Amino acid sequence: MGWRSVIITQHAKLTYSMNMMIVQTRDGINQIPITDINLLLVSTTQAVITSALISKLAQNQTKVIFVDEKNEPVTETVDYYPGARTMAKLSKQFSWDQDRKEKLWTKIVNQKITNQIMVLRNYHLNGQAVQDELNQLEVNDSTNREAMAARKYFLTLFAGDFVRRDGSAVNSALDYGYAILLASFNRSIAVSGYISYLGIHHHSEENQFNLASDLMEPFRPFVDYWVKANDQITELTPDIKYGLVELLNLEIKFNGKKTLLTNAINGYVQSCLRFLSEESKALPGMEMSLTNEVPNDALNDNV
Repeated sequence: MGWRSVIITQHAKLTYSMNMMIVQTRDGINQIPITDINLLLVSTTQAVITSALISKLAQNQTKVIFVDEKNEPVTETVDYYPGARTMAKLSKQFSWDQDRKEKLWTKIVNQKITNQIMVLRNYHLNGQAVQDELNQLEVNDSTNREAMAARKYFLTLFAGDFVRRDGSAVNSALDYGYAILLASFNRSIAVSGYISYLGIHHHSEENQFNLASDLMEPFRPFVDYWVKANDQITELTPDIKYGLVELLNLEIKFNGKKTLLTNAINGYVQSCLRFLSEESKALPGMEMSLTNEVPNDALNDNV
């Protein structure tokens, strides 16, 4: 499994040769080992990529994301046949126990709201209104406290007149970060041999990533945390995009241990899938906190 995020931002030709991704630009030629690449973001519509390279990246289980003419993530690669996928796993997924799904969703919502409160406190903002919603959480979030908490949370985090879907630069940055996060979860689920169509709470027929949309919820506040630090932005610049991709290398404390966000995601997804498939009796641990440190082992390549 790779560890490096690579972003293509200018006119380029991406090809494959001798286990290397070859990136040709007007500035020269770069070679990157295929096995190093965890995520490739083609952040321009002026890049050409060969089918041979896409094939090799798929074999390496590298997630590839493409953008539209507005430089917004618009599609990503989804491998047909990950090596870990078996009929036994798919049979388990189609028959996941409803009680287990409800228990897991309850804990996911609990942790998401808890992390939202953590972000507010990090910025010395009053999180009591969000805490009040958490205190009323019921099994399977039957009273939809997640939505109620989110509304109060965003109004507190980004000031009282903030509207989540108003097309502002802040909202664009949030959506961009969530898209990168979703791609990371999709990759982890696929690598584990499961399909993301079947969620435990989201069931939209138009969303092929229902399961990833469910499992990623507790991690969304890390995107909010980063965007809040840059909430004076007026447009979604390349620097903002770089930072949101590099957020995957944020160091956090996960279940008592320091780790990178991307590693926490992989471990968390594995634990959730084991619980749902009745390979583990205990609900997965989800305790997360910020370390307020810059990871020393993070490397992000921008071409």
